[in-house]
Amino acid sequence: MKNFLNKTKSYVVNHKKLSIFILIILIFAGYWWYTKATSTTGETRYITTTASLGTIISSVTGSGQVSASNQVNIQPEVSGTIKAINVNPGDYVSSGKILFTLDDTDALKTIRDAQMNLDNANLSLEKLKLQDSTENLSADLSKAYDDGFNTVSNTFLDLPTIITGLDNLFFKANASGRNYINIYSESVGQPDRDKAISYRDSVTNAYNIARAAYDLNFNTYKNTSRTSSNQEIEALISQTYDTTKLISDAIKTSNNYIDFVNDSMQRYNFDIPSFIATHKATLSSYTSQTNSHLLDLLSIKTSIKTSKDAFQNSDIDIKSSTLSVQQKENALADAKDALSKYNIVAPFSGTIASVPVNLGDNAGSGTILATIITSKKLATIPLNEVDIAKIKLGQKATLTFDAIPDLTITGRVEEIDSIGTVSQGVVNYNVKISFDTNDTRVKPGMSTSAAIITNIKQNILTVPGAAVKSQNGTSYVQTFTTALPKAALGVQGSPSIIPPTNVTVTTGLSSDTLVEITSGLNEGDIVVTKTIAGSTSTTSTPSLLNTVGGNRGGASIGGSLH
Repeated sequence: MKNFLNKTKSYVVNHKKLSIFILIILIFAGYWWYTKATSTTGETRYITTTASLGTIISSVTGSGQVSASNQVNIQPEVSGTIKAINVNPGDYVSSGKILFTLDDTDALKTIRDAQMNLDNANLSLEKLKLQDSTENLSADLSKAYDDGFNTVSNTFLDLPTIITGLDNLFFKANASGRNYINIYSESVGQPDRDKAISYRDSVTNAYNIARAAYDLNFNTYKNTSRTSSNQEIEALISQTYDTTKLISDAIKTSNNYIDFVNDSMQRYNFDIPSFIATHKATLSSYTSQTNSHLLDLLSIKTSIKTSKDAFQNSDIDIKSSTLSVQQKENALADAKDALSKYNIVAPFSGTIASVPVNLGDNAGSGTILATIITSKKLATIPLNEVDIAKIKLGQKATLTFDAIPDLTITGRVEEIDSIGTVSQGVVNYNVKISFDTNDTRVKPGMSTSAAIITNIKQNILTVPGAAVKSQNGTSYVQTFTTALPKAALGVQGSPSIIPPTNVTVTTGLSSDTLVEITSGLNEGDIVVTKTIAGSTSTTSTPSLLNTVGGNRGGASIGGSLH
């Protein structure tokens, strides 16, 4: 009994060890399969996104301090003669009060011209839509193909007669049972006989080529009607043009043959038979007919191409004209915006400290019209000569403070230095920014960082900056026509057997992360933001022995079954 229990116990223990061994093998097999299935060794993968409508905010950043002084110089954004001065030193003024008025005659003329340009652009667009409407262009193209079939039909009114006439003229036996292709070669003087035979062979060869092309062309013509597809009609026109050229060449070769024979007979004082003049007249008539048909066929080929190009380009022309209208609208809006700047208003409430100008003086962007003292806090931000060129009075800004991390205050550009200061060879220009709100935590002398918004565009086509590449001064993006499969778990990017296509684009405004695309892409297009090159290296997999037993010198798992 005791022996039986020992054997049973040994059997159970050994089976447990075997089960553990099998389980470990299954785990390893699953790991190996997963590694194999998700391996990206040697393949190129792409991270993509889509071109989408969005907003880009372009800004200039700089660091400075909260000013101890709270006075600002009032400067105009435009140039002109001072027409009105509405304040005196010591006056208290409210925000928005008109302080000065400049002569706006030129600005009004600019608005007038911009309005006229916009009206002309709208007229051009409407005219283009009427002329190049899809219906009109489709009708023009249909007419061109119909005219093309008519031209081919007219050509085949003459080609059968011409090809048969050439055959009868040279290769059919006459009343004496001989053909003229040989009669001509035998009519020359003996010294010209070999050359005449060469001419004869050229005529025979040219005719045979033209005849073969004609037979094939005529069969195509019989199987084509004006209700055939545009592609079939266009192919028939090209085939007929080529056939007519070959027949024309055969006629020319025949003329050259007869002219040589006629010249040889004259040199040897042979009697010139009357059939030579008859044949020359016949060939002259054929030449006139084929030349006329060649011109008609070439003309209709050109007409079809022109109609096709117009049909394909009409959408582009209308888009271009629409863009021109938008540009003229923007120019008019800019002109109207500039007109408002001829009235110089108080940027905020305060007391006028000085008015150093007089009526009739000329004022420009660097002219100080007045100095106003305000209770608002100001920040002074020095900017370099590249950034200062982008700054204008009235631009919005956001201010943050090192000492108050949770505080952000909006503001407005109120003053721009017209003369820079040089420090260690670097030219800086101070910009004063007024705070829209006062916060008692902000003290004079505190450090502040400003982001001055220089441009905002909304509802524009954008892509990430990483998607735009440049080569030889041209910008381009890489695109896929269809979406790639989802990336495997834990793997960056998706593989593609077909490489992306380079598409040239025109860029506009940009920010730290986005770039505006003004042409070359459409909303929803798939663009590549990152390419991950494949590697030829392999990743080692753990040894089965090491996985199961660790060090091979360790204890073994198993035992004999009893």
